[in-house]
Amino acid sequence: MNSIQSDALEPTRDEVAGLSVGQRMIRLAPVYGLVILTVFLIILFSILLPNTFPTVLNLRAIVSDKAIIAMLSLAAMIPMVAGRIDLTVGYGIVLWHILAISLQVNFDVPWPIAVLIVIALGAITGVLNGILVEVAKIDAFIATLGTGTVLYAIALWHSGGRQVVGELDPSFFLLSGQWVLGLPITGFYVLGISLVMWVVLEFTPVGRYLYAIGANQKAAELNGIPTRKFVVGAFVASGTLAAIAGVLLASKLRIGQASVGLEFLLPALVGAFLGSTTIKPGRVNVWGTIIGVVILAVGISGIQQFGGSFWVEPLFNGSTLLIAIGIAGYAQRKKGAARK
Repeated sequence: MNSIQSDALEPTRDEVAGLSVGQRMIRLAPVYGLVILTVFLIILFSILLPNTFPTVLNLRAIVSDKAIIAMLSLAAMIPMVAGRIDLTVGYGIVLWHILAISLQVNFDVPWPIAVLIVIALGAITGVLNGILVEVAKIDAFIATLGTGTVLYAIALWHSGGRQVVGELDPSFFLLSGQWVLGLPITGFYVLGISLVMWVVLEFTPVGRYLYAIGANQKAAELNGIPTRKFVVGAFVASGTLAAIAGVLLASKLRIGQASVGLEFLLPALVGAFLGSTTIKPGRVNVWGTIIGVVILAVGISGIQQFGGSFWVEPLFNGSTLLIAIGIAGYAQRKKGAARK
């Protein structure tokens, strides 16, 4: 049933207490290796591209382009904490951003109500995914792939495969078009959501229950945790956050188009998976996910400024994911050998 297992690999204090400085650095490398690599890439590109990379303009572009992906990565990681995967974050955003536009253009719905409708539909989709996984006992990968495909089909049917364009309330554009401290407001949305998720997952019973379910659902049930309720809740939170990302995408693009959105699925999942290889390797975590998105954004931005072709981004996404999973797997084998 579990699509992803949660098994934290970060060393304990006792484990590193007796190690030399060199041994301690080697042991901690899998924990903070991705953070170090991110800093290294920033310094490297800043030296090689001093006129374009270390600029406020480039920072604004990165935040603007990757905020939606970061939000989807955070949405995807919520079910991952409970040992599940949700593919509808990538398919659903296609429908959600189209609906956010079409409800205003075709049905004259005021934009605040349109936004609430889209978010409610995202939550309902999460409930459906939770029922399919926990009640119907369908593997999360298969269930969410099916649900996501249906959502994409509805988006194609609703839009007729054409752009949804019309006159919109200018205040709707402010959802993603405002600037705060010289940066796009969407970056602060991501920061706020990250802080809330971090507090919930690390310092509340809800977070501890979700991690316990992801590590061993049967053991969690034996300890009295209502696993079904928490797994369904994780899918609801994921669907809701994905719908919010769809609304922000609509506000940014100002049109609805069925061909836009699916390209977010891979980088969103890559960011979430990378998040499980750093800070707390083997355990999905918020700040690891943010680091995963940041390293993708930095790497792609730097390569593109060197003149990289259009195919560089998916190549970098896939390669980075394979390397990170390889590092995490190596760390897991080393720790298993040490325990034996």
